[in-house]
Amino acid sequence: MRNLLRESHGVFRRNPRMPRLALLRLAAQFGDGMFQAALSGAILFNPERETDPLAIAAGFAVLLLPYSILGPYAGALLDRWDRRGVLLVASVTRAVLIGVAALALFGGAGETPLLILALAVVGISRFVLAGVSAALPRVLERRWLVPMNSILATVASVCAGVGAAAAVAVIAVLGAGDAAAAVAVALSGVGSVIGAVLAYGFGPRVLGPERGSAGSASTVRAIATGLRTGARAVWQSVQVTTAMIGIGAHRIVFGMNTLIMVLVLRQPTDQTQMSGGLVGFGVAIGFAAAGMLTAAILAPVLIPRLGKPRTVLLGLVTAVIVQLTLVTPIAVASTDAAVDNAHRLLLLGAFGLGLAGQTIKLTGDASMQMDIDDDRRGQVFALQDTVFNITFVLAIAATALVIPADGHSLGVVLTGAVVYALGIVAIALNARRARAAG
Repeated sequence: MRNLLRESHGVFRRNPRMPRLALLRLAAQFGDGMFQAALSGAILFNPERETDPLAIAAGFAVLLLPYSILGPYAGALLDRWDRRGVLLVASVTRAVLIGVAALALFGGAGETPLLILALAVVGISRFVLAGVSAALPRVLERRWLVPMNSILATVASVCAGVGAAAAVAVIAVLGAGDAAAAVAVALSGVGSVIGAVLAYGFGPRVLGPERGSAGSASTVRAIATGLRTGARAVWQSVQVTTAMIGIGAHRIVFGMNTLIMVLVLRQPTDQTQMSGGLVGFGVAIGFAAAGMLTAAILAPVLIPRLGKPRTVLLGLVTAVIVQLTLVTPIAVASTDAAVDNAHRLLLLGAFGLGLAGQTIKLTGDASMQMDIDDDRRGQVFALQDTVFNITFVLAIAATALVIPADGHSLGVVLTGAVVYALGIVAIALNARRARAAG
C-alpha cells in the first residue's frame, strides 16, 4: 500500500484534475457519514422518539426507494449534461436541504417531514457519487483505475467514518435529543459546501460526456429509457453482470444484518463491553469501515491475479463464512455472558462483511469503468445505486416482518447465508453464459 501511495503522487502530477475530483468525493462522503449518523441519532437512537422494526424499515424505505426508482433515469442526465454542472448544482442543493433539515429538527418537526428532507439529501448524495465515479476515467489513465479506486475507497471510508464519529461526538457532548442532532446535521453541510467549491473549479465538459456523444435522441427520451439502457449495458458484459449479482446479494444480507444490529444495540445490557445505542452503533460502523479499508488494500492485488469474476466469488465465499461463524451467535445467545461474547463476535462480523462487501464493490466499479463506454457509464452507475438501495430496503422490510424486537433470530441469520450461497450459484450460471458465447 505504501508503494501504491508513493506511485499515486506521480499520477496526481500527470493528471492535475484528479486531486480535485478525489477531494470532491472525500468531502461528499464526510458529509454523508456525518449526516447519516446524525439522522440515526435523531430517529433510531433518540429517547424522544420510539421506533419499532417496522417503523425503522419504513424510514429506510422513505429514504432510499424513491431515488432508487428514479436513479437510472437520472443517470441518463450524467451521460448528456455536463457532469461538472451536475456536481455543482447537486452540491449546492444538498447544502440548502441540509440547512432546512437542521432547522426542522430545531423546531421539533415530526418524523414524516424529516424523512422527506432526508430522502432528498440522500438521493442527491448518491447522484453526486455516481457522477464522480462516471467522471473518473475522464481524469485518469485506464491502467490506474483499479488502484486509484482502492486508494479513494480507503480514504473515503476514513472520511465517512470521521464524519460519523464527529456526529456521534456532537450528540454525546450536547446530549441525545433533537437539538443535538440538529447541530450535527447542520455541520454535515460543510462537505456539500466544499464539494460545490471544488466542482466550480472544473472547466466545462472536462468531466464528460463529449459534446454530441449521446447521439441524436432527445434528452427526455434518454431519461425515459435510462433503466433499459443501463440494464442492457450490464447484460452485454458478463463481468459487469457478475459484479452486479455479487453487489445485489451482499446488499440484501447487509440490509438484514443492519436491522439486526440496530435492534440488538437498542437492548439494554449491563454485562456487555460494547456500548449500546448510537455509540455502540458507531463502534460497529468503525469495524465495518476497517474491513473496507483492508479491502481497499487487497483489491488491487487480488483483481489482477484472480480476475474480476473470481474476486467477486472470493468476496461472497468470505461473506458466507462470516455470516455463519460470527453473526449466528447473536441469534442464539440466551445468557448475559453469551450476549456479551456475541456482541464481540458481531464486531468481528462487521469487519468481515465490510471486507467482503467492499471487495465486491471495488471489483464492480473496476468492471463498470473498464467495460462500459463513456456514453452509458453514468446510467450503469446509477443502475448500480438502484441495486444497492432497492435490495437493501426490501431486505430490511422483509426482515422487519419476521424478526422479534430484540433482534435475535436464527432463521434470519441463516437466510442471509443462503442468499450469499444463491449469489455464488447465480455467478456460476452467468459464467456458463460467457463460455457458451465464446
